[in-house]
Amino acid sequence: MKSKTLPIRKIAIMGMLTAVSTTLMFFEMPLPLMPPFLKLDISAVPILLAGFLFGPIEGCVIALLKALIHVFSTQTAGVGELADLLITSSFALTGGLIYRIWHSKKGVVVASVASIGVITVVGALANWFILLPFYAKAYMPYDAIISACQALNPMITDLRGYILFGVVPFNLIKGTVVAVLTIFLYGRLAGVLSAEKQLAVQKS
Repeated sequence: MKSKTLPIRKIAIMGMLTAVSTTLMFFEMPLPLMPPFLKLDISAVPILLAGFLFGPIEGCVIALLKALIHVFSTQTAGVGELADLLITSSFALTGGLIYRIWHSKKGVVVASVASIGVITVVGALANWFILLPFYAKAYMPYDAIISACQALNPMITDLRGYILFGVVPFNLIKGTVVAVLTIFLYGRLAGVLSAEKQLAVQKS
């Protein structure tokens, strides 16, 4: 009987976290001086919690499911969803791996803070080599992208400026918001997380 209980419980919780994350992604807001394509949402919070609860792979699965659901309502030719998948998967991988090694409240803080640095690097590299080139081909030319960004932030005059003065500060802000909310929620859900971990250990 126990062998069936854990998978069903795990699937149910992952389904709930996917639904919450998918819903939260619809509530996004622009930030001052940031490129108009970059909008802040907190949908990575349930994904980072899933990384703590089940592990990095499960967190990435939720990130993928959320991105696939949002592709059907995309306004960026799928680029926004791809960017979100890369960022939220980086959250789950970093947070989940560190939490496996350092299973405590301090570990959560370290994992959350480390995730900020990781998504900042991943976001910069992904925009430089993948996202912006693809977006420029599929949706809007480079010149139009830079012009739209420069209208909001005069420091963005080329691709390098877009990365340094747009993508990097945006992901630092987003990462900080997600990290703070995750640490706060972990404090409220610590008992649940510990119980789930104990069930996983008993199962193994």
